[in-house]
Amino acid sequence: MMDNIIKLARINIQKLQPYQSARRIGEGHIGEIWLNANESPMSVFFKLKKKSFNRYPECQPKDLISYYANYSNLSCNQILVTRGADEGIELLIKTFCEPGKDAIIYCPPTYDMYRVNAKIHGVAIKEIPTIKDTWQLDLLNIKLNLTKVKLVYICNPNNPTGNTIIKKDLISLLKMTLGHALIVIDEAYIEFSPQDTMTNYLKEYPNLVILRTLSKAFALAGIRCGFTLAKKDIIDTLNKVIAPYPISVPVADIAVQSLETDYIKFMNNRVLDLNSNRIWLVNELNKLSCVEKVFKSNANYILVKFFMCETVFSALWDKGIIIRNQNDKINLNKCLRISIGTRLECLRLIQELQFFSKK
Repeated sequence: MMDNIIKLARINIQKLQPYQSARRIGEGHIGEIWLNANESPMSVFFKLKKKSFNRYPECQPKDLISYYANYSNLSCNQILVTRGADEGIELLIKTFCEPGKDAIIYCPPTYDMYRVNAKIHGVAIKEIPTIKDTWQLDLLNIKLNLTKVKLVYICNPNNPTGNTIIKKDLISLLKMTLGHALIVIDEAYIEFSPQDTMTNYLKEYPNLVILRTLSKAFALAGIRCGFTLAKKDIIDTLNKVIAPYPISVPVADIAVQSLETDYIKFMNNRVLDLNSNRIWLVNELNKLSCVEKVFKSNANYILVKFFMCETVFSALWDKGIIIRNQNDKINLNKCLRISIGTRLECLRLIQELQFFSKK
């Protein structure tokens, strides 16, 4: 009977391989040091200001939008609040892509949810890998594959490689797709490299969409709050499709507080600390003989190529140090991604890795 019930699901869902989030992979495992999800290792504590929850929330909380508009130097009508940046990724596909007709482009190795969401909604996927080792866009191949493409997803800084995309290449991409496709730049990690934001180009390019989140630098992964930034007409169109009450009252309450002046200062200081830890960790990793290469990063994680990748990954896991295995991803052979933790967490990681350098 159960087999018959499962067959009621859409064919593409029956065949779908779900995205393996850090929590799904580590479910049930007791780790001591979690360096696999690019979360902040430091907590921020808030007290709810609102105490009653018997009424539905606003679909788009005005105070929260106002605060984020001030933070991002944009107009309120350019901002949509979503359940993390992930909802923005899906919402764009639901709104702009006709199943069985349109396509998206994504450029691996990168965040897999662009591809997974397209599969869920029956939208074709054109995979244009970035240039190996530099991880920059292959603009020629993108240009040759724009037929039927409605959305091009670019993660900047890119996850899991950590690099930023050359700005002139992003501008070239915006120009070649103007009037034909939207360029969606996922800036989930932009606070770690703020000079690389594309928000200043929203006025010039109506096909530019930017995704943001409070999950990373703001240390609020647990509340699931993100933002889609675009021209007013795009925001208005997305507002037709978004769920009636996507942002709960407690989430909006905490998010507004996180965008107050003092908390933004705390966030900036936290970014400075994590960037400092990243520099320290890169220097220490480069001293180890078990490390083949450390890739340059502009985010709160680093990609590292190991000589004994699987052995290192398993040994660290057994020691309660949880990192992310990228060995099965395109052009990431023998690579592990390491989120930047506290200095003590980074020190413990190096101490465990030194064992492999003595062999």
